[in-house]
Amino acid sequence: MSKSPMRVAVTGAAGNIGYALLFRIAAGDLLGPDQPVIIHLVDLPVAMDACNGVVMELQDGAFPLLHGTKVSSDLDEGFGDVDIALLVGARPRGPGMLRSDLLRGNGPIFTAQGQAIDANANEDVRVLVVGNPCNTNALIAKSHVKRTNPLNYTAMTRLDQNRAMAQLAVKSGVPVAEIANVGIWGNHSPTMFPNYFDATIGGKPATEVIGDDAWFASEFTKTVQTRGKAIINARGKSSAASAASAAIDHINSWMTGNVTGDFVSMAVPSDGSYGVPEGLIFSFPCAIPEPGKYEIVKGIELNDVSKAAIAKTTEELVSEREAVSDLLG
Repeated sequence: MSKSPMRVAVTGAAGNIGYALLFRIAAGDLLGPDQPVIIHLVDLPVAMDACNGVVMELQDGAFPLLHGTKVSSDLDEGFGDVDIALLVGARPRGPGMLRSDLLRGNGPIFTAQGQAIDANANEDVRVLVVGNPCNTNALIAKSHVKRTNPLNYTAMTRLDQNRAMAQLAVKSGVPVAEIANVGIWGNHSPTMFPNYFDATIGGKPATEVIGDDAWFASEFTKTVQTRGKAIINARGKSSAASAASAAIDHINSWMTGNVTGDFVSMAVPSDGSYGVPEGLIFSFPCAIPEPGKYEIVKGIELNDVSKAAIAKTTEELVSEREAVSDLLG
């Protein structure tokens, strides 16, 4: 007997990341090759024509797993009965804007989305915030939850993990499949910490295989932390396809148990592990004990470098939380 369709909502569906996401969702990359989907394209009223055009393309793709679409600018309708919510749309950072300005500008957006998801989505809905600043946007959305599971409100640092794994693969001259245990800690910002001390290459410690401590501490870490800016400088546009791919990876690992590289970096509500204040949306190395569940990996030994880096990114997230304290439910 075939599975019942799952409903997947994508906000900012007419944007570049949304466009890169939708066809892969329809093809089965998000939830597996035997899971039918109904896709909800959610965007602003001015984007409805563009969304309808994307629906035409989805139809023309003749995807066997695509069992329907819904286009809406109404959040209550757009999030109705959804099982997965990918919150991609967000206010972009404009010229002269500080990070604090961006936080304030996105606050009302994610307040409304959190309330609409909580009121209309399935009770066990899984939420991934992609729109930046994603950690604190997810915190804002989660703070308005009354019915749905607050632990299922997450933010995306899988892109940072993928970037880190790719850098290790290039440096060591091996396929990415040889890289494991790369964990991203903290905020999706230049303060994030890609913990290379636990990473392995072909089962051996990455630090031993590469044998260049200075490269890890400087070039590797800086490249991962600032990769988004480098891509904008190179192509004049922000990451779209790689961000969409990471969103696919995040949900696919979470919902199917398909894990590449052992650790799954997810920004999730902190339970106080590793001294991170409870409730912050903080990226930890996570494990997937069964499809649909995640656990923060416990017992990782942190050296002084790791502790200092984690303290720095924690401080930034605490500051962001204070900046939007009046927006938290």
